[in-house]
Amino acid sequence: MDIKTKQFQILTDIGLAWKLMTDVYNHEETNGPAAPFFEYAIISSWLDKDYLRLNRFWLDGDLPVAFVFYENPVTSTYFVLRPGYEFLAGEMIEYAETAYPAFEEPRELVLSSGQTALINEAKKRGYHVEYEEPDRIFDLREGKLDYPLPEGYHFVESKKSDPLKCAKCLWDGFNSEDFGEFKDWDVPTKNGGLSPHELYQNVLCATLAPSPHATYDYTVIIADENEEYVCFSGMWWVQENKLAYMEPLCTVPSHQHKGLAAAALSRHDEVMRGLGAEILTGGGNVFYEKIGYRGVHMMLHMNK
Repeated sequence: MDIKTKQFQILTDIGLAWKLMTDVYNHEETNGPAAPFFEYAIISSWLDKDYLRLNRFWLDGDLPVAFVFYENPVTSTYFVLRPGYEFLAGEMIEYAETAYPAFEEPRELVLSSGQTALINEAKKRGYHVEYEEPDRIFDLREGKLDYPLPEGYHFVESKKSDPLKCAKCLWDGFNSEDFGEFKDWDVPTKNGGLSPHELYQNVLCATLAPSPHATYDYTVIIADENEEYVCFSGMWWVQENKLAYMEPLCTVPSHQHKGLAAAALSRHDEVMRGLGAEILTGGGNVFYEKIGYRGVHMMLHMNK
């Protein structure tokens, strides 16, 4: 084997990360997260991009076989490892420990419960499981989501959607009321987050210049009778993995608890099932279990 390393470069290596992560993906995520997990993060404004150069690939010749990267915060490190290259696990853990800044937060390794080689190496170095985080998935081969759209609402065709209305929906859906009204155009959130102006720019840029593997045509948007967007559900269709990766999902607070999110996911079920999807992703919120998500990935958060 001719193992070498390469530091991540955002302008040239998104495809390299996507190839590795789609190559090794399985529905149990025993080799690492699904490919959209990384790409969605690096195109999102909440990710600190100052340290992306520290993410590292391991390559066997030209074949990517391992990848260490951070998400949010920088001190949370994730791992992708191609089967047959488990001997790299120790080197990957050591790199994660030493390459990234520590700031004032403890170094955290985030691993799927099935990444046994990496988990064992982490334990040898004194790491323990601080807590487990469930991530719900829906197996389209075993069931069907069929929640109706509530009366007074309708779906909006994603290709004809209004970016400003999408930005407002995302703002209202993901920020509590005391973070500022959307009309306060240039006021950032109290926690140092985005202002509505910045959020709008992000949504507009994503619409006009999407990331290489984004599939915005499958976004589900729900509007009320006044044509205000009140529920937004993004969708990444990973055909090579038969994976319908949902991200992000939000409902405007004044329209929550009416069944809109369940209806949006049911629309995803209908469309993505027709394309050949086997798995529809969800999240850790108990909501997913309530509407029928039975599968679960257990993510282990490990530190010293």
